[in-house]
Amino acid sequence: MSEAYARVDTQRVYRTRALGTIAELVVTDGGALIAASELLQLELERIDRVASRFRDDSELSRLNAGAGCETQVSADLLEAIEVALAMAEATGGLVDPTVGVAMGRLGYDRDFSEVLPGVDGHLPPAQAAPGWRCVSVDPGRRVVGLPEDAALDLGATAKALAADRAAATIHSRLGCGVLISLGGDAAVAGPAPAGGFAIGIADTCTSPTASEAVGISSGGLASSGIGVRQWRLGTHQVHHILDPATCLPSAPCWRTVSATAATCVQANAASTAAIVLGESAVAWLEELGLPARLVRVDGSVEYTSGWPAPAPELSVPEMSAR
Repeated sequence: MSEAYARVDTQRVYRTRALGTIAELVVTDGGALIAASELLQLELERIDRVASRFRDDSELSRLNAGAGCETQVSADLLEAIEVALAMAEATGGLVDPTVGVAMGRLGYDRDFSEVLPGVDGHLPPAQAAPGWRCVSVDPGRRVVGLPEDAALDLGATAKALAADRAAATIHSRLGCGVLISLGGDAAVAGPAPAGGFAIGIADTCTSPTASEAVGISSGGLASSGIGVRQWRLGTHQVHHILDPATCLPSAPCWRTVSATAATCVQANAASTAAIVLGESAVAWLEELGLPARLVRVDGSVEYTSGWPAPAPELSVPEMSAR
């Protein structure tokens, strides 16, 4: 979990529930808060309408239902799919949007609040995802094609994309510095406070308190972990970060991984890929030059080069993320 703390009074903080998590907004100009919250709400509604896997009336649901045929999509869904495919390529397939069918086999085919008490069933046999390369995209015609055995799950990128888009839009329209946090996916745009917006990092996604805080002045910071979205499938404990090579929950190595990057989308792809990679994640992140904080299941912490310096002690309310 990442939590955002602002060196500003509460008149510059807005918090709401959306996308199955907590959405939080901090602006450097209190006079812009109402307008900024309205712009954030529009973006949250847009991404839910376009990319939700749990709404029958979402564009993504209609696309998945039409697997085996080409489907014309909106510019918004096209962007979300192109971003997901770009992150799949950038991570060597570690973050693959074609795990939608596998998520359903594990019981995660509805809002997580309905899955949390546990679902009946058995752990399916290991089977590779169809693979992101099987998705055909014609940007000119805005047409997307999926094989009959494939369904897209944009959960690893769509929320982060919404954070990036909302932050950029608010700064562009209102001119203020802004931080958006959507369930631990944080994006910054515009001028930040001195020392940056402070992001609190928890060792476990379910923790109500942060273990440390770092200052972020631009780009994005995201945390991925196996502590929140986990449930029982029959007699098996499972979680939502799947290894595309097996379509089963990734083996437990890291409890939580936080990463920073030029965008929230890139940071979230890196943190998710690290969970899937397991022990080799540190070397992979170092090779890519991505600053990260990795917490093992035993609670020990490792860092990669460039992780932001600790932020000064803060005396204002925190913004909890997940």
